[in-house]
Amino acid sequence: MKKISIAIDGPAAAGKSTIAKMVAHNLGYTYIDTGAMYRCVAYYALRHNVNFHDEEAVNALLKDIKIGMLPGGRVTLNDEDVTSSIRANEVSMGASIVSSYAKVRSFLVSQQRELAKGGGVILDGRDIGTVVLPHAELKIYQVASIECRALRRHKENLERGIPSDLEEIKKEIADRDHADMTREVSPLKKADDAIELDTSDMTLDEVVAHVMDLVSARVA
Repeated sequence: MKKISIAIDGPAAAGKSTIAKMVAHNLGYTYIDTGAMYRCVAYYALRHNVNFHDEEAVNALLKDIKIGMLPGGRVTLNDEDVTSSIRANEVSMGASIVSSYAKVRSFLVSQQRELAKGGGVILDGRDIGTVVLPHAELKIYQVASIECRALRRHKENLERGIPSDLEEIKKEIADRDHADMTREVSPLKKADDAIELDTSDMTLDEVVAHVMDLVSARVA
């Protein structure tokens, strides 16, 4: 069966990674967590007391960063498992800031394109369908209301034992939406040929089934 490239874009906490992982598992595809790569850069900056807003200082860190993607969705940063650490709210906001830097994006986009060669991959992020893989056979723009996304993130934090405030998360998501959509370099936007999918009132199984149908249509 033909293997295609799938791009899933959308705002923070829209459930892109969860859906991408489940669909990748069902198809036997490779899941490339691009958001985690930007989170790794932000986490590394945080660990080294580098201000997220200091673009030159953040760029200087890139030469020392080695990111790995392991089976099961595990993420490593310089051989350290940071899968849970990079999901902290502070890191999320930092990722939105550092992802606006041209050198950071160039550094990671080149890695993402290399990983995606040959098809049979699913990537999710903010600019996969518009910048990273503009020729992907299937592009999905996944959205959900701020209230829905905040509740998901709040529940996720509690399950991981991370302190969480629902109202604060709502504000952070709204702020990140604004930052992602208005940044100068590769802003978040729907690709012209992307299919918009609002998951606010859908279960995980419903979303996965819908995406699988879209894949079947493209492969056929």
